[in-house]
Amino acid sequence: GTAMKKQLMRSGRDKKIAGVCTGVAHYLDMDPTIVRVIWGVLACCYGAGIVAYIILWIIAPVATDY
Repeated sequence: GTAMKKQLMRSGRDKKIAGVCTGVAHYLDMDPTIVRVIWGVLACCYGAGIVAYIILWIIAPVATDY
């Protein structure tokens, strides 16, 4: 059989700002709300979450199927 390779992509449909959290949640098989909460805590506490979000917003392609 053919195994599909997982790829980190931004969501084109379920997005609040840029779809990054939904894309990460889909990649990790998690609920998008949990990823958003974790990302928010990292952004408020360490600031690294903001930088990582912007980088992923720029480099991750947009998926249209989720």
